[in-house]
Amino acid sequence: MVTIQKQTPIQTDTLQESILVVKREYLFPEEPWQGLYTHNMQRYLNIIAARKEFVPRHSAEQDFRYKQIIPYLIFTHNGEIFVMQRRENATEKRLQNKYTIGIGGHIRQEDIQSSDIFDWANREFHEEVSYNDAMTIEPIGILNDDSNDVGKVHIGFVFLIHGHSNAIAIRSELKSGMLLPIDTCMAMHPQFETWSQIVLQKLIESPKFSSHPD
Repeated sequence: MVTIQKQTPIQTDTLQESILVVKREYLFPEEPWQGLYTHNMQRYLNIIAARKEFVPRHSAEQDFRYKQIIPYLIFTHNGEIFVMQRRENATEKRLQNKYTIGIGGHIRQEDIQSSDIFDWANREFHEEVSYNDAMTIEPIGILNDDSNDVGKVHIGFVFLIHGHSNAIAIRSELKSGMLLPIDTCMAMHPQFETWSQIVLQKLIESPKFSSHPD
């Protein structure tokens, strides 16, 4: 686990930006697995370091040869999860108005000042939400979902964030955000984007999300 503080976000033109991708064949030399893979994240970080490319986002969204690398952070405080709704005009049209528990986004070439996935996750977190207090972040696993066109071009590195306060608020492409108990989240399950549905199922099976590290 790593404790991190707020970092100033960078603004850019989202459609023209060059984003981090890796060819599917390097991530999945054999049959791709489906769901949340909770072992050996370092292996995939090594593949990214060796095989990374940067391509325009507008082309990557439609090119199934590539997987876009996405930090996907779930914020928790006192056993509740921060739930957001995307705007009806969100950049990713296929996720417009969907509910999500995942904070994060694409990694731009100018974002990579180190090879540390925690640095990438920290930057993406503070671009998506406003949060000024300390937090503890831990890796949970890698998320792959080839059941739909959005999932086919993305792969998620999932982190659980334990916030030291509940002073979190939405930014830009998000319509709303609130902390909700896990039971409420599960009742809303069909309204969430697919990645959030997969992660929620994993969280409901484990008490880990509700524990607050020292």
